[in-house]
Amino acid sequence: MNKFTVTETSEAETGKPILEFPCEYPIKVIGVAGQNLRQRVIEIMRANAGDIDESQISERESSEGRFLSITVVITATGKPQLDTIFAELKATGLVKMVL
Repeated sequence: MNKFTVTETSEAETGKPILEFPCEYPIKVIGVAGQNLRQRVIEIMRANAGDIDESQISERESSEGRFLSITVVITATGKPQLDTIFAELKATGLVKMVL
């Protein structure tokens, strides 16, 4: 028998939300470098989360330069907002993954 037990409690079990909104929320987007990826990602974020300061945006290229990772910290207002952002990012065809 394992002496370590891992339990996860859901919002329904505790009555407390996993995230409390509004909150600072980082969204990482990975896509093929180029193709105006950065511009499109920021347009979608601003359309759904308001103005975003450049200090809230960071980028990193893959070692071979084929992919670009863009992390944007937004003020998340709720799950519907996050769901919309994720859906719009994926719908661009430029984005490979959203975390």
